[in-house]
Amino acid sequence: MRRNSMTEDQLEQETLDWLSELGYAVHSGYDIAHDGPNPQRANYREVVLASRLREAIQRLNPQVPTAAREDALHRVLDLGIPSLLSANRAFHKLLVAGVPVQYQRDGETVGDFVRLLDWSDAARNDGLNEYWAVNQFSIKGAHHTRRPDIILFVNGLPLVLIELKNPADEVADIWKAYDQLQTYKVQIPDVFQYNEVLVISDGTDARLGSLSANAERFQQWRTIDGVQLDPLGQFNELETLVRGALAPRYLLDYLRYFVLFEDDGQLVKKIAGYHQFHAVRAAIEHVVAASRPDSAASLRGKGGVVWHTQGSGKSITMTCFAARVMQEPAMANPTIVVITDRNDLDGQLFGVFSLAQDLLRETPVQATTRQELRRLLSHRPSGGIIFATIQKFMPGEDEDLFPVLSERHNIVVVADEAHRTQYGFEAKLRTRKVSGASFGALTSVDGDNAHAAVSAEFAPPEYKTRYQAGYAQHLRDALPNATFVAFTGTPVSSTDRDTRAVFGDYIHVYDMQQAREDGATVAIYYESRLAKLKLKEEDLSLIDDEVDELAEDEEESTQAQLKSRWAALEKVVGAEPRVASVAADLVAHFEERNQAQDGKAMVVTMSRDICVHLYNEIVKLRPDWHSDDPELGAIKIIMTGSASDKALLRPHIYGSQMKKRLEKRFKDPADPLRLVIVRDMWLTGFDAPCVHTMYVDKPMKGHNLMQAIARVNRVFRDKQGGLVVDYIGIGNELKAAMKEYTASKGRGKPTVDAHEALSVLLEKLDVLQAMLHGFDYSGFKTGGHKTLAGAANHVLGLKSETKDKNGNSVRDSKKRFADAALAMSKAFSLCCTLDEAKAVRDEVALLQAVKVILTKRDISLQKKTDEQRDLAIRQIINQAVVSESVVDIFDAVGLDKPNIGLLDEEFLAQVRNLPEKNLAVELLERLLEGEIKAKFATNVVQQKKFSDLLANVITRYQNRSIETAQVMEELVEMAKKFKAAASRGEQLGLSDDEVKFYDALVINESAVRELTDETLKRIAHELTENLKKNISVDWAQRESVRATLRLMVKRVLRKYKYPPDQAEEAVELVLQQVETLGEAWV
Repeated sequence: MRRNSMTEDQLEQETLDWLSELGYAVHSGYDIAHDGPNPQRANYREVVLASRLREAIQRLNPQVPTAAREDALHRVLDLGIPSLLSANRAFHKLLVAGVPVQYQRDGETVGDFVRLLDWSDAARNDGLNEYWAVNQFSIKGAHHTRRPDIILFVNGLPLVLIELKNPADEVADIWKAYDQLQTYKVQIPDVFQYNEVLVISDGTDARLGSLSANAERFQQWRTIDGVQLDPLGQFNELETLVRGALAPRYLLDYLRYFVLFEDDGQLVKKIAGYHQFHAVRAAIEHVVAASRPDSAASLRGKGGVVWHTQGSGKSITMTCFAARVMQEPAMANPTIVVITDRNDLDGQLFGVFSLAQDLLRETPVQATTRQELRRLLSHRPSGGIIFATIQKFMPGEDEDLFPVLSERHNIVVVADEAHRTQYGFEAKLRTRKVSGASFGALTSVDGDNAHAAVSAEFAPPEYKTRYQAGYAQHLRDALPNATFVAFTGTPVSSTDRDTRAVFGDYIHVYDMQQAREDGATVAIYYESRLAKLKLKEEDLSLIDDEVDELAEDEEESTQAQLKSRWAALEKVVGAEPRVASVAADLVAHFEERNQAQDGKAMVVTMSRDICVHLYNEIVKLRPDWHSDDPELGAIKIIMTGSASDKALLRPHIYGSQMKKRLEKRFKDPADPLRLVIVRDMWLTGFDAPCVHTMYVDKPMKGHNLMQAIARVNRVFRDKQGGLVVDYIGIGNELKAAMKEYTASKGRGKPTVDAHEALSVLLEKLDVLQAMLHGFDYSGFKTGGHKTLAGAANHVLGLKSETKDKNGNSVRDSKKRFADAALAMSKAFSLCCTLDEAKAVRDEVALLQAVKVILTKRDISLQKKTDEQRDLAIRQIINQAVVSESVVDIFDAVGLDKPNIGLLDEEFLAQVRNLPEKNLAVELLERLLEGEIKAKFATNVVQQKKFSDLLANVITRYQNRSIETAQVMEELVEMAKKFKAAASRGEQLGLSDDEVKFYDALVINESAVRELTDETLKRIAHELTENLKKNISVDWAQRESVRATLRLMVKRVLRKYKYPPDQAEEAVELVLQQVETLGEAWV
């Protein structure tokens, strides 16, 4: 069957057929209704099939007395929690863990759990669960009866709801289905108390999401077996989802281990994506195999590598993995040790796990000291989730080796961001002074300390030399039989470090390209703004040379070698004029960026001192951004420190609780905190989706750079991409990081490659130069706005080969130039750091400025498509190449910008006499269009009249029906009429509101002929008075109020003998006019 010819009913039937193949019994909602042939519910309000659930409880819990089973049933049927999401959380606990009951056995009270599902059912042929797929299941709410398309019941519980839309209807897409679900939640909330998964589809596209998920959190399910993507083709998403997620063997596992609730001040329900689900399932298999004492030596202890790109939900994957492995029978109640390399990352991940205790069924513990770590792990018999930084696996002063803490095989070490921490196996020679010998020992000459010395001398201090291994070796010394699993977004594969060599092969890969395709992350764009800083040449050369070599590394050995060079660079980067220049450019850039898309930004600097100096420069420019109160202000610094820090830093040092509060503020899109300055905090493991820009003023490279820039790739509302703005020259480091990434066999690119864009830039530049052939713009560097105006005028006058349907030439030169200029600017922004691109920077700036003049109005008025939204983000990047400021058309033609609304004779005369006639037409068109909207926004008649007039003139001009000189005259005349129309109220003696109703009445020529002008004014006055008295807040929605107003208008018109043949049209116009004024009146 061709999909595009299907109806919604046919799609529903096809879906039921797939479900039937998977083992679901298909039933019609009509048949199982209380008045149907196979009644399963007492009325339409019941959403649980109580009889099916009762039978299932009996099958699953034969050892529990009937009374206790009935108690459990009633607890499920009446959750007794008014909040929908809280009720859903309570139900999920009962579903997964069972319903707690008590009963008497042999004279004693016994505690037990009544199971609602048989979790082992999928692995058995004689499963005890009952799977029903029911379509057209009517549900009666408080005020509405609704009928979702398909509900999947397991043991009578409505666990999955599927909402479908007509595949052949262009308007009825999956987002209409999403909107339908939001309506259902309000009107029939009871069914959602028991819901685990929501599915929306229009046959081609399909998504699944949780009860609390917003639209962007509804994700595709692109696999059935976890190996092959889109196995049924990209237009069969629904069937792939049904077979890959809703088949009983997958669904049970999914519900048990991949649904979690987080309550961090606001309750949220999260469900895993397909990549998380299959990564965990694969990881369990690897870990079980690697933990066996009899496994092959090459496999033993190597659980494998889960490579999920940053921003794709790695923390949730780790949480689900921990929950799953803790309950894996083959692991016999294992202990999980979660390793990070930084305290802030340890705290963040610990926070994620702590919020998921429902899923983990275990309270995670954080080892805050080395001693506590040893106490938690030593001789532990089983169980537990322990968090620690790898630095805590350090031998004591008197220890050559880290002691063995446990020899158990069922310990699983989970290494987060494993690319950073797990390569310290090589031994290094360490020399240490022996304690107590530091100052030398006073001895007698004969060595006898018991007698008075004849002469004495200081003995040289004693030193002890030993080989000391890295942290990774100490970790394995402590837990020699543990199995290690790596989770990373940036695996390392190089000559001296290889993530897979340490942990084993990749278990699961979800790279940048796949994440982008799925909409799990957004693209990251790169913009260099080095040229904007106007640094001295000698400073630039120093920074260029140093940044290529020097990037802060987290490992002690490398850091020590680089400290002196880092300090030297820091002086140049932190110089007062440079910091002031960065601050000025950053503020302007951020404000412009936020005009295109509202969001937040992070600034990364080299040192804590530079953080503060930059902060001070920014608040000099924007004093209202500052506040001493951590709860207020638009800008903050987040950095480590203590009370003993110097006075410069102290105002910006916060305790751990206040840092958590600032973190919440920054993650909240509505909070006025818009900008944070950091040195190294919040650069890994920090997830704030509303952040759309990162300003980098610190040398970084490799995985640190990749981790940092990924802060801006989170999906958020209509965010089309994140932007990395480079103030220090990390372009080469990005290329190197990409090389390391691709060496690890990753698909997709961290950022768009600059060299690939250069050929596009040169090609588009050639096209634009050809369009300007015949116009001399060689002096554009000094010609200023006049050159721009001349160039734009030249483009508008170009002949075209394009014809309309009548064979007339169409003026499309503006569009052709704009398209080529946009492609050029986009390419330039990606390669602007290359010397070949720098050579044409000024010409690119001119051409971009010409494009701005030609299209500024079109861009501002056009409703943006998805693609254009993407390009809007790029427009911010393009600003880097527009000479010094955004070009305005008035500046371009040498006019003062008029006070809109005062289109006086002098200004019109200036426009008429402009030499750039084509540009003058554009100018007047945009002025008039803006004026019509501003002045007549609430005058239905006048707005339509002038909009139609303007559209008619411009259409004739674009079709070359009239020449430039004629259109200029018509537009000038229209401007005069417009000015006259706008001041008619004074002449007529009517108020602004009365004029609007007067216009609605005089549009009828017979009324003007038969009634005097005074009569029409009286009608307008009386209508205004009566309508103002009778209008109410919700009048537009309430038919009864509309009907009353309609009668009142008719009575007034009849009273003054308004011509009846046109009365109905006048009534409609008056009511339309009321709609535009209603809000202001109420």
